[in-house]
Amino acid sequence: MIKVTTLDKREIALNAELIERVESIPETVITLTNGKKVLVTHTLDEVIAKVIAYRRLIARPLGEQDEVK
Repeated sequence: MIKVTTLDKREIALNAELIERVESIPETVITLTNGKKVLVTHTLDEVIAKVIAYRRLIARPLGEQDEVK
């Protein structure tokens, strides 16, 4: 899961595995595999960084700890 902030300032957690694409038009729109779209305050690069951090975290051997930023 990655934490994002919607345009109405709500913090939500999205399943990063369900992200199909991220667009900047000019708001950042995250489209999920089920077709649902989420508009967020983060930039395209910030969303990509969150997904990369999440994937690195889940790829770590058990016992190693780190926080997703």
